[in-house]
Amino acid sequence: MLWKVPQLLRKFSTTATAYQRKIKLALIGQSIFGQEVYRNLKKEGHKVVGVFTIPDVNGKADPLALAAEKDGTPVFKFPRWRVKGKPIQEVVDAYRSVGADLNVLPFCTQFIPMDVIDCPKHGSIIYHPSILPRHRGASAINWTLIQGDKKAGFTIFWADEGLDTGPILLQRECDIGQNDTVDDLYNRFLFPEGIKAMVEAVQLIANGRAPQIPQPEEGATYEGIQKKENAQISWDQPAEALHNWIRGHDKVPGAWTMIDGQMVTFYGSSLLDGAVPPGQSLEIKGPTKPGLITKNGLVLFGNDGKMLLVRNLQFEDGKMIPASKYFSADEMSVIELTEEEKIMAEDIKSIWKGILSNVAVIEDSTDFFKSGASSMHVVRMIEEIKQKYSGLQLQNEDVYMATKFADFIQMAVRKLRGEDKEEELVIDYISKNVNNMTVKMPYQCFINGQFMNAEDGKTYDTINPTDGSTGRPDGRTPRGISNN
Repeated sequence: MLWKVPQLLRKFSTTATAYQRKIKLALIGQSIFGQEVYRNLKKEGHKVVGVFTIPDVNGKADPLALAAEKDGTPVFKFPRWRVKGKPIQEVVDAYRSVGADLNVLPFCTQFIPMDVIDCPKHGSIIYHPSILPRHRGASAINWTLIQGDKKAGFTIFWADEGLDTGPILLQRECDIGQNDTVDDLYNRFLFPEGIKAMVEAVQLIANGRAPQIPQPEEGATYEGIQKKENAQISWDQPAEALHNWIRGHDKVPGAWTMIDGQMVTFYGSSLLDGAVPPGQSLEIKGPTKPGLITKNGLVLFGNDGKMLLVRNLQFEDGKMIPASKYFSADEMSVIELTEEEKIMAEDIKSIWKGILSNVAVIEDSTDFFKSGASSMHVVRMIEEIKQKYSGLQLQNEDVYMATKFADFIQMAVRKLRGEDKEEELVIDYISKNVNNMTVKMPYQCFINGQFMNAEDGKTYDTINPTDGSTGRPDGRTPRGISNN
């Protein structure tokens, strides 16, 4: 298979640094992924002669630009490379001035002219988050999940005039979990392994060992970019297709539907087996069967009668809540902080300020994401908080549930106090000493995650299989399922 070819070369390409050739690189791209590729290429001894990235947003430089500027690497921030399909000559001249041997495009959202792509003696290589030729285009990870693929992966290929059609240099793949989201795939595999593979690809080129395998046309697909406006859920589908659509848009751009006249976005989907759980009916525009608000989330039904469960809901104003709290979302009161908790809040505010450097003052209303943070900043923020407060165990999901600073502090304090723990399961046991052990056995019906008496209150005798005796050890008749 295509992605196995570079494995044969890995041993050669990872020999001692002193024996490896180094080349001059131009990095064209952006984001934390671009930043990490830049840092790792420099660490391997390659010379980055120029970084070409996007202009600052709200006065905040892109992470790739920040890293390069800190190192003194020349940084160019062009809003565009072409006008009406033709290269901007001043931009092309600025690019040529750095004298790169290879262009590396780790994450690039701009259209780069072929004059630039073909300029270096080694050409240009691009990272693409799918197993090409499948899922060419801008929303490859989304479509990998939407279409129910069993494998995900990435391709590093040689750029040509087509859209993701150039010869393949190397590929890697991973299995897709039943409930994996875009964030799951990216953070677990596509991001960390993609960085390693980009460095390996550059070294293969430097050593003159890089393959150029033509892409097959068989199995090639192209899907359009997914945006909020085309992420609306189409309900006349089986449960698995609905699940794939929702998780394929989680977290960006977010699959949505209309509930009570407003757009509601769904996150945290999983397939659900078993009997229909008890819950409160929720009318949703589109499906023929209402949803159910249960203690575990919102249960939805496909046109095949099967179920899926959605854990979190986000409203038009950006507020996100557990789906199980839909009918009681406004009931939680604001808690007063102790002096120690106020100190923790100030520490967390400093962490937010370090990430949201373009925000002058972190206020209660400051929204983490609307202030410019991304999913990778979520990871950084949680790790920094854990380093300072090891007893505060946060998950990525917690940040999405409380994006405003005041809400985040309330959530963090509740977690620290243990107020977010699940309700304890109440079980009525029979205890008996057997073989010098105390055995505890529940005797009620276990229905939908709870032990309870029979609805009609009737009981039946239990039978001891060792001697045929009936009844409980204490002489009372055990409760159980009604005989009727």
